Amino acid sequence: MQYYSLNNHDHKVSFREAVVSGLAPDKGLYFPVSIPKLEKDFVERLDEYDPLYIARKVISPFIEDEIPRNALQQIIDDTLSFPFPVREVEQGIYSLELYHGPTLAFKDVGAKFMAGCLGYFRKDDNRPVTVLAATSGDTGAAVAHGFYNVPGVRVVILYPSGKVSKVQEQQLTTLGGNVTAIEVEGTFDDCQRLVKTAFNDTSLKVSCLLTSANSINVARWLPQMFYYFMAYRKLKQWHKDIVFSVPSGNFGNICAGMMAAQMGLPIQHFIASTNINDTVPRFMQSGNYDPQPAQPTISNAMDVADPSNFVRILELFAHREKALNVHLSSYSFDDRETLSAIESVYKKSKYLMDPHGAVGYLGLKKYLAKHPQQVGVFLETAHPVKFIDSMPGTVQDDIDYPARLKQALGKEKKSLYMQGDYIMFKNWLTGQSYAV
Repeated sequence: MQYYSLNNHDHKVSFREAVVSGLAPDKGLYFPVSIPKLEKDFVERLDEYDPLYIARKVISPFIEDEIPRNALQQIIDDTLSFPFPVREVEQGIYSLELYHGPTLAFKDVGAKFMAGCLGYFRKDDNRPVTVLAATSGDTGAAVAHGFYNVPGVRVVILYPSGKVSKVQEQQLTTLGGNVTAIEVEGTFDDCQRLVKTAFNDTSLKVSCLLTSANSINVARWLPQMFYYFMAYRKLKQWHKDIVFSVPSGNFGNICAGMMAAQMGLPIQHFIASTNINDTVPRFMQSGNYDPQPAQPTISNAMDVADPSNFVRILELFAHREKALNVHLSSYSFDDRETLSAIESVYKKSKYLMDPHGAVGYLGLKKYLAKHPQQVGVFLETAHPVKFIDSMPGTVQDDIDYPARLKQALGKEKKSLYMQGDYIMFKNWLTGQSYAV
């Protein structure tokens, strides 16, 4: 399988090159030259197959022979080492819990899969590589843990100062070792800008071998398809018309789901649920893509004004807005609505949502109000404890602390503080001095 730059379809690379480089030289995201189609019989019998087999069947066409079958299976085994429960919250509404991994967030899957791929590709390469990732919350912890102590890999995580939860900050700043956390003065978009600028700095590439661990990297983005296949596998025996509501920040997760649908998974519709950072909901209404400065919310991992992966969604539909509108709806909700949803659902069903899952729930309810015959799944992307300070006071005492999280909370924070200045960041990357 080859991948082309979304800025230049003539620029094509292998899966390996796309993973190692992260971003195309022309600043474009990589996209597969073709979308594989799964056999109808395989999809219809999905509930008969083992999840590990399903994952290999889904991802193999995107990799082909660049990773041997046995090595790929080992990467998948390591990646899918925890469950993805589907819980019925209300009649016709289900939660897909994606927080049972090591850092209690859905990004554990993509980070672990990418770490396995990069580790395989670099097993015979002695040159050190720097993995860069910008995070609005959960990506940093997942990447840090996924790449922790991987030989020959330096991990650099950039996060916006004061705009991630205390738990998230502890998870991404306490590992040490080959992981460095940089606390950036600014927003997630400022962090993402620094990462993208670094990838397109030809002079930097002379001294640093860089790759990205954000969902702009195909090895982080594509394995998120697994979620949708696992959920459909569990629900297909009872329901046919299934829609997914995805809490959306950088839009990698929902884009992976839409890729799964393009492969043949019969998902009826997608809902991109956002907080007040509503660039995409406004675009879906007006056709005008107009990012505004990101605003802080209690669903901080979604505080993204200019989502990188939305261009991939547009590519899936050949930039045809009418076709996109058939398959995607998008709604935004504020913090007041989010908190109210958390309280009301917990009071009614004793199911506890985190602020991101609550936004997904709200989007699903809004869509199902006009399509009551369909069954909906919202993605619960992180454990509620990660946002305990933002949760309603009425539910905080009922939130459990997993043992692995208690260990992280007891460790010392280790981070660098830096202004959102690229020259300063570059000087640090290359070992030169910089001023705070």
